[in-house]
Amino acid sequence: MNQTNYHSHCSYCDGRADMSVFARWACAKGFSAYGFSSHAPLPFPTMWTMEWDRMGDYLAEVEQLKRQYEGRVELYAALEIDYLNDDWNPASECFRALPLDYRIGSVHLLYDEKGEVVDGDLPAPKFAKMVLHHFHGDIEAVVKQYFDRANRMLELGEFQILGHADKVHYNAEWFCPHIVEQQWYVDLVQAHLKEAVRRGYLIEINTKAYNDLGVFYPDESYFPFLRALGARVVVNSDVHYPDRIESGRRAALQALSRAGFTHVAELHKGEWSDVPIAPSPALFQ
Repeated sequence: MNQTNYHSHCSYCDGRADMSVFARWACAKGFSAYGFSSHAPLPFPTMWTMEWDRMGDYLAEVEQLKRQYEGRVELYAALEIDYLNDDWNPASECFRALPLDYRIGSVHLLYDEKGEVVDGDLPAPKFAKMVLHHFHGDIEAVVKQYFDRANRMLELGEFQILGHADKVHYNAEWFCPHIVEQQWYVDLVQAHLKEAVRRGYLIEINTKAYNDLGVFYPDESYFPFLRALGARVVVNSDVHYPDRIESGRRAALQALSRAGFTHVAELHKGEWSDVPIAPSPALFQ
């Protein structure tokens, strides 16, 4: 029934419950596979990323939970790793050396004209203030830097899942209505997705904001484009609260089916494979 999720956060980073609580919910909801992917450490402290001194405990707890839930739900150890710069990204040796089952590559951070790191992954009103304060209101510069950084991350590699591609689109549209319809914006998104597919990355259909905002990342309008490219997609909830582990999953599977997708990628027994989208009454009611 495509009950899987490989993008999740817990109390090791900015998730709102312990790892064991999420495992219990995944089992209770009938998930066949569930991955823990806390925000990887950055070279400076934040409120939303894990610290290096907790990495050993994090990996050990996943292993303990794997044994505890063996035969009921497959659990996996992963990280969501940010592209900060060419020295700190999913391809950095410190991350490649970790015994992870897979890695998610994402972009959350930008640099302003002073070279200061700026959080670009904010609620829309705060995002607008950030654009005005750090970029003099130049939303086009923000969007282009986002995609420049995301494309560089693709080049450096060493991850399997492209996390929430084009996540900037909701905030950019809130700041400047209809910007996402402009051809230069569409060209940026399509070029990024095309390169990601060419390089063999799994494209995440991120459902985190669907119940609240009615959007997926990338936007549903790009699903037919991804299908035409032959993309392999994986549906993830990017969950931070246990009761939201399957938020938007059904809607995403329906949208993918409408776009012509017949399969989604799932990780089972340590191998990624293409699994049919289940044509069940529960899914299409």
